[in-house]
Amino acid sequence: MKTDIDALMEVGQLDALWVMGRAQHNPAMVYLTGGGHLTNADLIKPRGQTATLFHAPMERDEAAKTGLKTRNYASYPMGELIRAANGDLFQAGVLRYQRMLQDAGVASGRVALYGKIEFGPAFDAINALARIMPDLELVGYQKQDVLAAAMMTKDAAEIERIRQMGKLTTHVVGRTADYLTGHTVKNAMLVKPDGKPLTIADVKSQINLWLAEGGAENPEGTIFAIGRDAGVPHSSGNPGDFLRLGQTIVFDIFPCEMGGGYYYDFTRTWCLGYAQDEVLSLYEQVKSVYQKVIDSLEVGASYKESQMLTCHLFQAMGHPTALEAPETDQGYVHSVGHGLGLKVHERPFSGATAPAEDLLVPGVVGTIEPGLYYPERGMGVRLEDTFVVHADGKFEIPAPYPMDLVLPVRQ
Repeated sequence: MKTDIDALMEVGQLDALWVMGRAQHNPAMVYLTGGGHLTNADLIKPRGQTATLFHAPMERDEAAKTGLKTRNYASYPMGELIRAANGDLFQAGVLRYQRMLQDAGVASGRVALYGKIEFGPAFDAINALARIMPDLELVGYQKQDVLAAAMMTKDAAEIERIRQMGKLTTHVVGRTADYLTGHTVKNAMLVKPDGKPLTIADVKSQINLWLAEGGAENPEGTIFAIGRDAGVPHSSGNPGDFLRLGQTIVFDIFPCEMGGGYYYDFTRTWCLGYAQDEVLSLYEQVKSVYQKVIDSLEVGASYKESQMLTCHLFQAMGHPTALEAPETDQGYVHSVGHGLGLKVHERPFSGATAPAEDLLVPGVVGTIEPGLYYPERGMGVRLEDTFVVHADGKFEIPAPYPMDLVLPVRQ
């Protein structure tokens, strides 16, 4: 949580964090500011001290809403900086960075860099800054990602925001089901009132509309894949594909709050009208594994244990898995879950390379999403729910939704 940041910085031997970029669709900046309409900003947080948010003059009111200590870029007059840099505009910008850091109380030590920003200019500026501030060590965070560790557990307010996103998500899923079943059938396909086949593009347009009406957005897109594409886990689906009866549809939806806030993640598999025996068998196997993994969850357990259990269960059913055949592209081919928050995939992770510290501790929000994929047989099945770990040892699914495979259609 945010209250852990200073302790995590001490463990990582970091003297400050420096976050660059806007306050929308920029997880580190959103996390520390709460978001808002800041098109460009710099946030500098020394260890053990409050952060300073540096902002553009036109966005001073938006910066003030964060409740942080703020400093206007205009307080560093460019004319003065350009003169100090002998007319070099680029060097003047570097000097402004130097003064910002000094004013935030950071003149030396190890500073971890965060944020989303155009890489090339920032790379040049950081290198130039390092030359004029030799006592400053500007570092990445591959080995010690302080914010990822802090963001791994959520407080009550964060969980409630994710819960509300879950309610909106499942509401949109329900509307999608009603939209599909409200169409008639011709030549084993859903058709629109004008007689033309309903396409995946038509469905996704409605999904995006309903999300926007609910105050959410879909920056990562939606997986709505049918037939063979349902057998490729992250195939988003061919926009021109028709909605045919009897084929598996993997519907994986992961929207977020408007502006790049908290995400929800949810998957169901549907068949329109009917399911073939082969599909029904695959579906029941995935559903069985889903339930066994959900029932096995324990507070404090390693997330990897859920992945191991999933692999063993599918192996016992005769399916290849990522455990004994990492290169497989059929059967069970991915990890069973991931953390969820301001990123759709964040710590804790459950896969083979997940850190030992990725535990199911109170405050974790994650997913359970077993699946089986057989593209050459034209089918795939995945079931996914988001869960919350509570301090009392309970695991909650904040937005439950039915797991019906077959959606009835009008003949």
